[in-house]
This record gives sequence, C-alpha cells and structure tokens, in this order.
Amino acid sequence: MREEHFVTRRTARCVVRGPADARHVRELWMVLHGYGQLAAGIAAGCAALDDGTRWIVAPEALSRFYDARGEVRRHHEAPVGASWMTREDRLAEIEDYLHWLQQAYEAFAERLAPGVPLTVLGFSQGAAAASRWAASGRAPVAHLVCWGASLAPELDLSAQGALRRSRCTIVIGERDEFVTPSKVEAERARLAAAGFPHEFVGFAGGHRLDDATLRRVAGGAS
Repeated sequence: MREEHFVTRRTARCVVRGPADARHVRELWMVLHGYGQLAAGIAAGCAALDDGTRWIVAPEALSRFYDARGEVRRHHEAPVGASWMTREDRLAEIEDYLHWLQQAYEAFAERLAPGVPLTVLGFSQGAAAASRWAASGRAPVAHLVCWGASLAPELDLSAQGALRRSRCTIVIGERDEFVTPSKVEAERARLAAAGFPHEFVGFAGGHRLDDATLRRVAGGAS
C-alpha cells in the first residue's frame, strides 16, 4: 500500500467581534480556540477585549467532530467541537492550518490601515498552533499569547528568528488542572535555558480565560 496526498477545497469560518467600520480598529487580535471548542466559544470568552478599538477574529480549526466525551451519546445529540490537529498525518495537518491562519489574517489585515499591530492568542491546544504560526514568520506577529499551554514543543527557542521578534506572554491559571506546577516548572526551565524572552502571568483560576487577565495582557486596566 502507498499513500498519496492531494490539496482539496475546504470551506472554513471565522467568528469576529469588534466595530463594523474598519477605520475604528487600532489592533487586530487572532484568537485560537482549544481542543473540542468552536470559534464562537473563544470569541465569547474574549468579550473583555471588545472595547471598540479591536477586531477579535476567531478562526475555527478545520477538523470538526462529535464530542462524545463523558456519557455515551448518539451523534445527533453530541456537541460539536474542533481540533487543530492530531498525530495522524501530523505535518500535513500543521501545514494546512498554517495556510488557513495566514489566509484568514490576510483577509482581515487588508481591510485595515497599514501598521495595525497583530496579537495572536492561543488557548490550550490553540497555543501550539499560535506559536508555530508566529515562528513561521508568515505574519507580522507583534505579540504572542500562549494561554493555558506552552509553546509548541518542537520549536527551537534559542534560534534567532520570527518568534523572538514577537513579544511573548504565557498565561497559566493557578488551578489549571491540565498545566500542573511540574509542567509549569519544566516549561520555565526550557525557556530559561534557551534565553527566550517572555513574560509569565498567573491568575487565580483554572483552565479558562479570565476577563481581568485578558485586559492586563492587552495593556488595559484590570
């Protein structure tokens, strides 16, 4: 048996918050949801950023599925979630979503005045996607925010490149059940060993977004 790969059409979607008139936009935020979420969920969770000067664009991952975690449900009753990738055909899936993120970014950036800064926030599984996109250098990421997760494990943090040209903030809740203190310690050691510039922000919460912390990371009042 052998595998053959093809590029095929795929319709994707974004959920957008912010002013209808692009002339009022001073910042562009691309927010990437976590595993099993949809774009609408993270767009709703970023309401604290919606101050009339930002476009908050939530691209949705390309792989949707019926989420039957917990009790067994019939598919027509199960909620629908999405995933950025799995381990199956991993490199092709990464390339597909990098292409999709770039396409989404360009579609919104071309409507804005030159020089509007781009912030990319990745929550949970979306943090790996966000950091890979920033590292690719395809978009001018001014600020990378990895929330409830670390940067993608395979990235060379010691290398000089696009990733180091972005300001990087890592946000972890003090009661995050997925990012344990030992994982936080290991990631901070990895960043220190690479001499990778970053800011670490904690908050009193679990594996979720937090309004006051979002405003702090964005540079507004808490």
